[in-house]
Amino acid sequence: MPRDLTPGTGIRGGRLRVYLGSAPGVGKTYRMLDEARRRRERGADVVVGYVECHGRCHTEGMLAGLEVLPRARRTYREAGFEEMDLDAVLARRPAVVLVDELAHTNIPGGRNAKRWQDVEEILAAGIDVITTVNVQHLESLNDVVQKITGVPQRETVPDEVVRRADQIELVDMAPQALRRRMAHGNVYKAEKVDAALSNYFRVGNLTALRELALLWVAGRVDEGLRDYRASHNIDRVWETRERVVVALTGGPEGETLIRRAARIADRTAGGELLAVHVTRSDGLAGASSGALAQQRQLVETLGGSYHMVVGDDIPTALLAFARAHDATQLVLGTSRRGRVNRFLTGPGIGETTVDASEDIDVHMVTHAFTGRGRLPSLGRRHSRRRTVAGYAAGFALPWLLTAVLSQAHESINLTTDALIFQLGVVIVALLGGATSALLAAVTASLLLNYYFIPPIHTLTIGETNNIVALVVFAAVALAVSTVVDHAGRLTSRAARATAEAETLSTLAGSVLRGADALPALLEKSRTAFGMRTVALLSRADGEVIAHSGAGQPDEGGAPVETTEVPVATDALLVLTGRRLPAADQRVLTAFAAHAAAALERERLAVVAAEVEPIKAADRMRTALLAAVSHDLRTPLAAALASVGSLRSPDVEFSPEDQAELLATADESLVKLTRLVDNLLDMSRLQAGALTLHLTGTHVDEVLPRALDSLADPYAPVQPLDLETAPPVLADPPLLERVLANVITNALRHNAPGAPVLVTASHHADQVEIRVIDRGPGIAPEDRDRVFLPFQRLGDTDNTTGVGLGLALSRGLAEAMGGSLEVEDTPGGGTTMLLTLPVATAEEPVHE
Repeated sequence: MPRDLTPGTGIRGGRLRVYLGSAPGVGKTYRMLDEARRRRERGADVVVGYVECHGRCHTEGMLAGLEVLPRARRTYREAGFEEMDLDAVLARRPAVVLVDELAHTNIPGGRNAKRWQDVEEILAAGIDVITTVNVQHLESLNDVVQKITGVPQRETVPDEVVRRADQIELVDMAPQALRRRMAHGNVYKAEKVDAALSNYFRVGNLTALRELALLWVAGRVDEGLRDYRASHNIDRVWETRERVVVALTGGPEGETLIRRAARIADRTAGGELLAVHVTRSDGLAGASSGALAQQRQLVETLGGSYHMVVGDDIPTALLAFARAHDATQLVLGTSRRGRVNRFLTGPGIGETTVDASEDIDVHMVTHAFTGRGRLPSLGRRHSRRRTVAGYAAGFALPWLLTAVLSQAHESINLTTDALIFQLGVVIVALLGGATSALLAAVTASLLLNYYFIPPIHTLTIGETNNIVALVVFAAVALAVSTVVDHAGRLTSRAARATAEAETLSTLAGSVLRGADALPALLEKSRTAFGMRTVALLSRADGEVIAHSGAGQPDEGGAPVETTEVPVATDALLVLTGRRLPAADQRVLTAFAAHAAAALERERLAVVAAEVEPIKAADRMRTALLAAVSHDLRTPLAAALASVGSLRSPDVEFSPEDQAELLATADESLVKLTRLVDNLLDMSRLQAGALTLHLTGTHVDEVLPRALDSLADPYAPVQPLDLETAPPVLADPPLLERVLANVITNALRHNAPGAPVLVTASHHADQVEIRVIDRGPGIAPEDRDRVFLPFQRLGDTDNTTGVGLGLALSRGLAEAMGGSLEVEDTPGGGTTMLLTLPVATAEEPVHE
């Protein structure tokens, strides 16, 4: 469907088509150009606004026959760049324009900072746009991709921009196929292939990116389907994928139900498991929180998700949840109630759910606890429906018993009639409480008098003993019903007290567990009391410290009720939703006390976190002083001895001896200077006081200075392809120090006669610098240890330094926004991989 009219112009907005790639090199640009050629053959006016072929001959061949608009040339910091000419596109006004790399950052000088903003402007002018973007450039997935690949993405596009596209087409390729394509030189130049295959384009990375892309597109498809169903008023379930909901009561059958539901979900590809527990609006009379916690853990272990909803009508709440999540199947356990229980209380949750399920399949799963439940609980507060049913039974049951006993009047006597009526009153008391039992007792007394006490069919009693029997019957009936009702109320209190104890025990455990205690406590408060939102507010300015529920406390219209409880002296616990009974105030006060404890714990954790760097710095300084005593003393002693010998009037040295002593002093002072510099930089890193001056820096210009600072400036170090790498964002002196330390380490462990190789390659938004030696290598379990201070792994001579070189190098690399990792060198040896971000056009280049 075409987009809405652009406000104020009367122009109908253009349509956006996005080719979403699962990884670089899968063929997005090729597919975009192929679509453009098809449209041109059908007579559409198609132009190329900006397409980047990256030197790929097959992609460049697809440009043949398409009109390519000239690019705008911009100068920035004395360098020339090419960008899409937005004004030329708008002036040309084609029907369709191709714009590659949607997440690209524009060179300063244009109207918009980002290319996706240029696309929005083109669409507003009524021009259709076909564009490309990789999944790693989506804003919501940026941190996930960085965790998977270790490569941060500096250029991103908001998800909403892509979601608003009229068409999104996934461009995908199997990881093995993409790696073969790279090996054949169809993605990067030959010199970059090995680095790419061993890093970003690992099979695991590509598989994870592929899954992210598929899931993101599947979510977009789900959104479109829900929008379509909502716009067409379709409320029935569409079985596009199997979503299995399992209802949990917290009972012992829960694990059986979860495993059965998981097997049902696994029968089809893409099946989804959702577990739900319905808690009543009073919340505190629910199931065991410990059992539910164990069942939740099992659900998440099986790959499902756990949900909790509030509702007094459990079948209605279950079905509403299932329909809201477009579930196709609902799994419930058969009733634990026995036959007598079912007879007294009527249809259970399972039967009611089946009757109302309509297009949702309901599975009633048998289990070991079927039919082993107790008699109906007397501890529940009678619902409105049950109260009405009690009154109806109190009036109707005596009449029913009268009809039955009248037929057998000749075979049973008055005593038996009275006892049967007595049983009926007790049954009514069980069902509806004392008031309905009183109605049943009065009705039964009148019917017993009228139909069974002579003279029959009159309310007159002819014999004194019959009067006594009737009075005793009424008294016993009332006494029994009162005792039953009282027992029910006591049981209710006991059940409530047990539930309160379990709830408070859970809260205490969450506070003792420490991290995330406050959010968990607020969520527990919201579900326990059946509230819409629960928030912890600052008394000083009303700022929300933490909250649980949909939106802020003041959102969603006027709240039905608001309950406020003080928390410590500077915070307030605010619950919005239903009216909170007075009986819940005691537990709510305990919630507030736990909230105060959790809040104080978080504050103490913040203070402890602020103190920890200071403690770490103190420990580091102590360790440094203990470790460097020998290393400072040795070169200092050698320098002093050499200088002292030269100044001695008692000995006359030859020119050769003088040169040797001066060289010894010079070498010792150089070692001393390097050691002191490392110590100072390490101390500044630990204290967080290192000052950085990040600029665009060319690696090939820094390396010679790093080699000059080595103890042996003529060491066998061979640079390769450094001049082809773009400038990195780094502090030049610190980068020089990192390279010098890493190369020194490589020379120390390298095989005799073999050169240390230094290479650089550009990938995505990063430059990867590799320092390669042919030494013995480092075992995988020891790779993290080499970056610890005072570790000299594998050295036979521990007198040549304190082992700060690699620790300092990693710290400096991370301070500059990069990383330093260890890899195996193919054929044997160690490769130190230094990764730094590429300097953007906005960054000044160091000269």
